[in-house]
Amino acid sequence: MSSLPTHEDVLAAAARLAGRVVRTPMLRHPALDAAAGGTVLVKPEPLQRTGSFKFRGATNAVLRLSEEQRAAGVVTHSSGNHGQALACAAASEGVKALIAMPKDAPSIKVESTRRWGAEITFFDRLSTDREALANRLAEERGAALIPPFDHPDVIAGQGSVALELIEDAKAAGLRLDALAVCTGGGGLIAGCALAVEGASPGTEVIAAEPEGWDDTARSLAAGERLSADGKGATFCDALLSIRPGEITFAVNQPRLAGGVAVTPDEVLAAMRFAFDHLKLVVEPGGAVALAAVLAGRIPAKGRTVGVVISGGNVDPAVFARALA
Repeated sequence: MSSLPTHEDVLAAAARLAGRVVRTPMLRHPALDAAAGGTVLVKPEPLQRTGSFKFRGATNAVLRLSEEQRAAGVVTHSSGNHGQALACAAASEGVKALIAMPKDAPSIKVESTRRWGAEITFFDRLSTDREALANRLAEERGAALIPPFDHPDVIAGQGSVALELIEDAKAAGLRLDALAVCTGGGGLIAGCALAVEGASPGTEVIAAEPEGWDDTARSLAAGERLSADGKGATFCDALLSIRPGEITFAVNQPRLAGGVAVTPDEVLAAMRFAFDHLKLVVEPGGAVALAAVLAGRIPAKGRTVGVVISGGNVDPAVFARALA
């Protein structure tokens, strides 16, 4: 296993990313505070380049490549958001990218990945070991493998999300009691946990996952990496990792306060709420932390709670369902 990233790595990543990523604003709304019974501070990553937080980690990882690695290009596997982010980050630095994507990835994510000039190879989600495929492609090309979450530089870059929110909260005279983070493979929440550790000790960091895909919550409860049953709806396509990464779980296990799971109906309600009140277009996977707070799974009564809305790359038909 690679060496684990630290709070210092998150600070270094944030400095590296300054001026390259969007410093997304901290949003508040009286309707959200009223619904949650506390003070809710939203970090809206749909406003990030490529429409999700993933651009942060991908950019940090690309910037950390040697000249030799840049010349050989990068490879990853992704259902969409990391693929788009890596394609964009690589294009910004003049690096070639190859992305392995599931055949059933939302067309909006496939088109966006292509738009950044990446080469795409498709695989079957159910029958292919995507990690093995990406490893093989990277080896064949001598390219650097930059996986979606289980990579120290990716994790450190994602931590800039929480760092910014903590700073903006402080500027508003507030301190986070808890931070709710959408969780798939655990890269975003690992980065956030490392950011919180040094910048806001005492803030609880809580994983929010889709029902049936709550591998992080199960693993935290068991004290070891467990797989989700994978029987939940595939609606939150950005969060369908079967089990936490080795590196992400090693970072998260001693630092997270636990995890909660939300239903598809709660996710749809959160997407609608974000559209009505915050004027944000949010994809299902990006709405799970907000859903967890609105549904009372993460108590906000009398507390100040941060919510990371992680992405907005939603298929129009799915979004229409949320608004119906």
